[in-house]
Amino acid sequence: MNRFLAVLQVGLAVLLFIVAIVCLANMVFIAMLRSETISVVNSIIGLTVMIVFTMALGRILWRRGTARLQAESQEDSESSEHQDVPDA
Repeated sequence: MNRFLAVLQVGLAVLLFIVAIVCLANMVFIAMLRSETISVVNSIIGLTVMIVFTMALGRILWRRGTARLQAESQEDSESSEHQDVPDA
């Protein structure tokens, strides 16, 4: 179950990083193709806030997911080392 949650966290982190990159591209297109109006400024501010929060949440999920995966792999290696070997 821990491995599933770790993979889920890493997957969501990657998805959030992709969303942040797409928002950045959207912000560039809005700034280049539209005239300077208050709606453009509002959308740039909103997209900047969204990019910051998605990157922060993605970083948190990435760190937790990779730490959980590392702990799971260490636990698996320790359990394989401690198995009883029958005497010959």
